[in-house]
Amino acid sequence: MLRYLPFLLIIALTIYAFIDCLNTPEEEVKHLPKAMWVLIILLFSIVGPVVWLFAGKKRVASGGGRGPRGRSQWVAPDDNPEFLKSLREEQENKDRDKDKDKDSD
Repeated sequence: MLRYLPFLLIIALTIYAFIDCLNTPEEEVKHLPKAMWVLIILLFSIVGPVVWLFAGKKRVASGGGRGPRGRSQWVAPDDNPEFLKSLREEQENKDRDKDKDKDSD
C-alpha cells in the first residue's frame, strides 16, 4: 500500500491545482491564459501543478485583504455600518406601515 502513496500524492496535487485553476477568476491568473494553465497542469503531472501553485495565480499575503486602516475588507454584519443602517431603515419603514394601518382603521 505504501508504494502507491507517491502516485496518490501526485494525483491529489494535480486535482487540487486543476480545481484551483478552474475556480480562479481570469484577472487573477498570471503569465498565461487560463486555458494554457489547465493544459500545463494536466499534461505535466508533477511540474505543471507545482508551477501553477507558485507562479500561476496572484496570491495575497497571509494578512491579505487588509484595508488602509488595518481592517479586513469583509466585515461581520453586526460591525458593518451600511448593514446596520439598512436594518434601521427597514425597521422605520415597518413602523411607518404599522402607523398607517392604525390610522386607516
